[in-house]
Amino acid sequence: DKGLLTTIAYKVGDEIAYALEGSVFVAGSAVQWLRDGLKIIKHSSESESYADLVKDSLGVYFVPAFVGMGTPYWDNESRGAIFGLSRGASKEHLIRATLEGIAYQAYDVLEVMASDADSEILTISVDGGAASNNFLLQFEADITNTRLIRPKELETTALGAAYLAGLYTGYFKDLAEIKKYHEIDQMYFPTIDDGLRDKLIKGWKLAVKACRMFKEIK
Repeated sequence: DKGLLTTIAYKVGDEIAYALEGSVFVAGSAVQWLRDGLKIIKHSSESESYADLVKDSLGVYFVPAFVGMGTPYWDNESRGAIFGLSRGASKEHLIRATLEGIAYQAYDVLEVMASDADSEILTISVDGGAASNNFLLQFEADITNTRLIRPKELETTALGAAYLAGLYTGYFKDLAEIKKYHEIDQMYFPTIDDGLRDKLIKGWKLAVKACRMFKEIK
């Protein structure tokens, strides 16, 4: 009811596992924009070290709606916007705000997912290239108030397909055997208090609202 998609996660034998899916249109590609568009970093991996150079984003919010916004907004007309710039803002603050923008979008998805599933989300498993960024994962743990788990193998989508193929051909006996191969690289726990978390989320919600209103005055 709140903008999530339903999908089939997998089918093993006669058992079909369904999933709720949230869509974020721009995440890691926002960092690529910093690299290829603005050219303020040479490599995407540098975003982590630059973000760590400042204690916060100095009130800067970056809504990376380059091609609209997905869950829960489904707004194809919105475009990216940066809010809260002051004279003291630097490229480090913008880079940090970009990474924070990815985490805020994950928060938006998880907020409606917990509501639709009527279940509290305590743990998030992450994967993909962006999961190698320690700053991003720590901020996401902070803003979502959950524990994040990063596996040793980040290409989980391809690995899952391989596991299912192995299960189908009999290479693996069952799902329990496959679970034994799962290895954790690192876990991230929330480190900020509720007051700061609420303040940061309030700022993000305001930035998203302003971003979406901009198209009305074109």
